[in-house]
Amino acid sequence: MNTKPKKQWLAIAAVLIVTLVLGVFIVSGKKSSSGGGEHGHQEAEAGEAHKDDDKHAEAEKPAKGPHGGKLLKSGDYAVEVTIFETGVEPQFRLYTYLGGKPIDPAQSQIQLNLLRLGQSPQAFTFRKEKDYLLGDAVVEEPHSFEIKVAATYAGKTHELGYEQVEARIAMSDDQLKSAGVELGVAGPAKIGTTLRLLGEVKYNSDRTVQIVPRLAGLVEQVLVSAGDTVLKGQVMAVLSSQVLADQRAELLAAQQRLSLARTTYEREKKLWEEKITAEQDMLSARSAMQEAAIAVQSAQSKSASLGGAAASGSLARYELRSPIDGVVTEKRISLGEAVKEDSAVFTVSDLASVWVEAPVSVQDLGGVAVGQPTHVRANAFEATATSRVTYISALVGEQTRSAMVRTTLPNPKGLWRPGLPVTVEVLLEEKEVPVAVSVQAVQDLRDWKVVFGRYGESLEARPLELGRSDGRMVEVKGGLKAGDRYAATNSFVVKAELGKAGASHDH
Repeated sequence: MNTKPKKQWLAIAAVLIVTLVLGVFIVSGKKSSSGGGEHGHQEAEAGEAHKDDDKHAEAEKPAKGPHGGKLLKSGDYAVEVTIFETGVEPQFRLYTYLGGKPIDPAQSQIQLNLLRLGQSPQAFTFRKEKDYLLGDAVVEEPHSFEIKVAATYAGKTHELGYEQVEARIAMSDDQLKSAGVELGVAGPAKIGTTLRLLGEVKYNSDRTVQIVPRLAGLVEQVLVSAGDTVLKGQVMAVLSSQVLADQRAELLAAQQRLSLARTTYEREKKLWEEKITAEQDMLSARSAMQEAAIAVQSAQSKSASLGGAAASGSLARYELRSPIDGVVTEKRISLGEAVKEDSAVFTVSDLASVWVEAPVSVQDLGGVAVGQPTHVRANAFEATATSRVTYISALVGEQTRSAMVRTTLPNPKGLWRPGLPVTVEVLLEEKEVPVAVSVQAVQDLRDWKVVFGRYGESLEARPLELGRSDGRMVEVKGGLKAGDRYAATNSFVVKAELGKAGASHDH
């Protein structure tokens, strides 16, 4: 009988038994090590600590209460803080609980302190109203604050609280600088009540002249065009006039007669002094000389009244010259044209100063007076100027039912061109206000007018109650106090960043 296979099976069985025994020993050893060793105890403590941290983090963020508010717990006692604003100004309503069940709110004495950035704490007291406690003041927007609640129930005081953030964003000074946001300080300012009018730039009529030949003639030369700058005494055109030639010829003849009469008088005077001729001859010569002088003077006056100087080489040539420095604003003369003596052939205006005229209705006319400051702004481009009311028309237009107000602007660079439409703001009165901010700092956020106050590294929207404005500064009646810093320029950047952050209206 062959016994070899039986021995092989016995050997395999022995190996399996030994392997099984070793496996049981190793497993039991690991269980013993993990259950009673020091390392295992530390892991258990760490696990419990992690659970405690989770519970602590959960406790920092209040749960939502039955009325949709923040449920603040202290043991079995709890206070639910809600902000109710349906049909009323925002108000605190508090609900109290014990063991998760509502209790009579009158059994609790509660005081709530509200802490905002940059403001003193605001204390609220409460009275019972139905099944809740009602706060004694309005909860102003934005609802971004820290709340601390001191609640006394059954002789025990509970300190509770939470924080919520709204319309707030963190931006460092470097971020503000790179975004072009400059900070300002709210404070006193002079703000005027202004009357805004639509006006137009016009020539200064006191510095505008019409150039008229004052004699008929033919145009031989035209030396300037509309838009050219001319100097006082500059030749603008040359005419040829027979009337002028006759006048100048008469002057020359009178001057010749005067010269002859003077010579005759000098000779007769000398002969009379030498007792060669009679005194009568000398007196007659003097009379003739005086008559010749009168004739010259008359001819010179007629020539001077024409207002032009003779061109060299011809008695008929007549030079038209500019009487002032200025700009040729109109030209109504052409080469070869026959002009009359009363034709206005050029208009020259000194644009170093211009008028701005604007109509003012009879309803507003009573508040406007000569001397009031004005602020003029071009409608077509960025340009401003300041001046004062220099004239108010004495008559009211029958059709327009308005009068005309005028101010004079210096115009050394020629920026204010006649015909340019402008907006004129007349300062009717000026008042000192205790708190004002820059107009460009004010932004629309939801249904508020806000500026973004600077508090540490944070910028937070401050809804404002605004008053009068002069277009540059605006009075702040509420929402900001003197000395508060705010984003004065490029505040729209802060508003855009706030939109990206997705700030919510959290109650």
